[in-house]
Amino acid sequence: MPATKPQPKPAMQVPLLDLKPQYRPLAAEIQAAIEKVCASQGFILGPAVKELEASVAAYSQCRYGIGVSSGTDALLLALMALEIGPGDEVITSPFTFFATAGTIARAGARPIFCDIDPVSFNLSAPAVEAFIAKHCERRGSNLFNRNTGGRIKALMPVHLYGQNADMVPLMDLARRYGLRVIEDAAQAIGAEDADHKRACSYGDVGCLSFFPTKNLGAFGDAGMCVTNDTALAERMDILRVHGGKPKYYHSLIGGNFRLDELQAAVLNVKLKHLDTWTAGRQHNAAFYDAAFERAALGDAVQKPHAVLGVRHIYNQYVIRARDRDRLRAHLATAGVGSEIYYPIPLHLQQCFAYLNHKAGDYPQSERAAEETLALPIFPELTEIQLQYVVDSIAEFYRA
Repeated sequence: MPATKPQPKPAMQVPLLDLKPQYRPLAAEIQAAIEKVCASQGFILGPAVKELEASVAAYSQCRYGIGVSSGTDALLLALMALEIGPGDEVITSPFTFFATAGTIARAGARPIFCDIDPVSFNLSAPAVEAFIAKHCERRGSNLFNRNTGGRIKALMPVHLYGQNADMVPLMDLARRYGLRVIEDAAQAIGAEDADHKRACSYGDVGCLSFFPTKNLGAFGDAGMCVTNDTALAERMDILRVHGGKPKYYHSLIGGNFRLDELQAAVLNVKLKHLDTWTAGRQHNAAFYDAAFERAALGDAVQKPHAVLGVRHIYNQYVIRARDRDRLRAHLATAGVGSEIYYPIPLHLQQCFAYLNHKAGDYPQSERAAEETLALPIFPELTEIQLQYVVDSIAEFYRA
């Protein structure tokens, strides 16, 4: 057999994410913070957690922070605290990470999907309004779904990719129909709208994730609920420790949702650098925007759209791309990392088959699942690497 011809190595490697350049300059400070916790041997809900809760709450324009074990547990805790369960329904987006609808189902409630805005990829307020007008009715002070008989109890918008959902009309709908609001801000810490209101500051509860790939990432799983409601903060604080207060006396059934002290110590160090890292992501996004304009690829690539005046934190830089899957394969060959967030909208996931959705029910979400592609955006990327990404994309479409 003839020898296989070796494939040439890519001219450059541009990973989707590399956390090592972020860690290296902070290594000594982070190790000292970890050592302080180890020396104290106080690993559960100690001073580092309290410091982080206060700092992140203030950063998110909220009064209270409740540190929890993950962003997923933050959503579940919020649902439990608002007493959302069997017979209840929560309106949310089908184009998001699984935990958004997964926690609604785990709480015993029913996820109700409304389609996304095709520009921002966030939950469409007109779609929510249209669903309520067409399928719901008031009975007393409550809103019910005529199709299922369930009570619509809450709205869970997602601030996808680092840009706030259109919260003003969504909050207006919530007020008109008596709905609680849980903001899924797992990808949006520090994002602002044009009125400088931050993600998490609108609803009853905002839910944050500190998964390592997030703009503010821990050394494992971690998350937080933030709120301006004193009673709700107290309830979440109790629920995260099995619903016990004082210890061993349980008026509520909660869960084990505590934020680890070691993770909080790491996050306290990193939080001081978050705005600098966000500025780096914004710089990289602006470079991409200009480079794609110079590349003149027509309708083959659509850049992400940041609404005028908002603070987009670019947890992801997501393009719409013609022939997306073949482009992604080409980028992999060229040494460029990419990811699809998300290839299957939630209404078409097998585990939600009981909701009886079909292809075509949410066309904007389905189109986004077929066209979107996330490109490397982390702050330590060089402009040479960014230009290489754009050149590699241009090469694919011009071939």
